[in-house]
Amino acid sequence: MSGEDLSKLKINKSAVFSAPAKNRKKLVYIAAAAALVIIASFLFMSGLLSPSVKVQLASVSEIYPSQTFSLLNASGYVVAQRKSALASKITGRIIELNVAEGSKVKKGEIIARLESNDVMASRDQASANLGVARYNLDKAKADLQDATLALNRNSELIKKGYIARAEYDTSEAHYKSANAAVEAATSSIKASSAALRGAAVAIDYTVLRAPFDAVVLTKNADIGDIVTPIGATVNVQSAVVTIADMNSLMVEVDVSEANIGKIKIGQPCDIQLDALPDKRFRGMAKIIVPTADRSKATVMVKVRFVDTDPRVLPEMSAKVAFLSREPGADEMKAFIAVNKSAVILSNNTARVFIVKGDVATAVTVKTGRQFGDMVEILDGVKAGDKVVLKPSEDLHNGSRIKTDEK
Repeated sequence: MSGEDLSKLKINKSAVFSAPAKNRKKLVYIAAAAALVIIASFLFMSGLLSPSVKVQLASVSEIYPSQTFSLLNASGYVVAQRKSALASKITGRIIELNVAEGSKVKKGEIIARLESNDVMASRDQASANLGVARYNLDKAKADLQDATLALNRNSELIKKGYIARAEYDTSEAHYKSANAAVEAATSSIKASSAALRGAAVAIDYTVLRAPFDAVVLTKNADIGDIVTPIGATVNVQSAVVTIADMNSLMVEVDVSEANIGKIKIGQPCDIQLDALPDKRFRGMAKIIVPTADRSKATVMVKVRFVDTDPRVLPEMSAKVAFLSREPGADEMKAFIAVNKSAVILSNNTARVFIVKGDVATAVTVKTGRQFGDMVEILDGVKAGDKVVLKPSEDLHNGSRIKTDEK
């Protein structure tokens, strides 16, 4: 092989190293471009690069069907229509107290006793006086009988002239005196009997009885306390206990004069108590008080409970919805609902857009009954979730959103 041929076999180092370097640089550019495309696609698909869509929001809420046919709402308090502050008609010291707060009592049941030694002594005295009066009456009747016999005898004797006129007159006067004594003794018995009855009444005043079936709301005195009808002095009580008939509970609400025409006696109502927010009670408008409160321009309406519940207590705050019709049994139960404009129907599938932060996510839901503008949601969302109202075509799963609040 010639020298020229050998020179052709030499390796061109500059050519070897320059070509791969150019290729590597080109590959780096291609890889960077591909990465940018992938990142851009991801950001676009996730909604981060897409423009924010302006939306209106609403909350998924727990409602009752009766809310959809409510004519008027009013607030007030539960009030016992039969309530009594039991007090004594006499001043005395409590020696026995048989109830506490929450005790149930029956009509006529003894609630408390007062010290009664003095009135019992008065009763014993009246009883003794009655006995004396009865003895005096018997004695007067005996004297009258004797005077009657003497008068009759002397009447016969004076006709025959056997006795003097003066002796007859004496027997006649004795008769009249005996007769008056009988009348006096009879009146004394009536007075003594009345005194005895008065003493018995005074003793009965020392016993406090329940005037009707009720529950004790408050206990204002205890054993050893002195009670009086006035209760105006220090350490002296007036009412021993306060009781209420729980079957007489009603909700008293103030209704604006302008809306009172929407209410009528017997109208069905829906009662909600702040103390029992998860429970609704059926009610009925019972009384429209025939007078207005000029300071508030309202009329009081009393709503009775159709269903009783031992958890309902006097003075609880309440809200009353006056309904256009009687609710059915299934309409007294709460359900999850959303405004129907938030639901999108496509291919027999219902969806809503749930909003978390500033991103809207499409969620498939199962719908149920429709009540007015609300649709029952059986599955897919929960109460408190924020959803998009009237979602536009620009809104997609993962779209960024903005509201008027922002």
